Amino acid sequence: MSENDERSVRLDRSLVRALAHPMRNRALGLLRVYGPQTATTLATRLGVNTGATSYHLRQLAEAGLVVEDDSRGNARDRWWKAAHQTTSFDLPELLDQEPELTLGFLHGVGQAYAENMFAFIDSMQTLDPEWKEASLLSDYHFHLRADQLAALRQELAAVLAKYATPDLTAPLANGEEQVTIQIQAFPRETR
Repeated sequence: MSENDERSVRLDRSLVRALAHPMRNRALGLLRVYGPQTATTLATRLGVNTGATSYHLRQLAEAGLVVEDDSRGNARDRWWKAAHQTTSFDLPELLDQEPELTLGFLHGVGQAYAENMFAFIDSMQTLDPEWKEASLLSDYHFHLRADQLAALRQELAAVLAKYATPDLTAPLANGEEQVTIQIQAFPRETR
């Protein structure tokens, strides 16, 4: 998916402020994966109270990251949906403009990745054998230059684009499950 796609948002300094809070980052992710929800359903998924979720949804709405879903609910229930399906950003630019907030945002992303992995590990015993066989928890180590790592990242992105699901909230086809693929690529401190 292209960064210019209307389903994608590019983070700037004001949007990174909105996403620097881990709960907002997690709420936005849940709306992207599971579709429109109320503050109450999000609060249950996040393990927090509805008041906190409502507050963070309003902050995300003010930033333009979520919008009300007028096709659902009634006067009592407000439904929210993600305004975009993906997020992109220029890391060096954000670190230059808002270093502390960018690190806060990235820590929230890392926390969400770790929670996804631990939830998978907790579910492994009850997974169907075919899904156990298809799943992967691994790391790989290389000696690369920065340009080689960038090339590897681009090649992986092309492979992932081949399998991309345009609408994660669409009903699953027979035999399908939602699948998460997390990739982290970074230089290791060796000194």
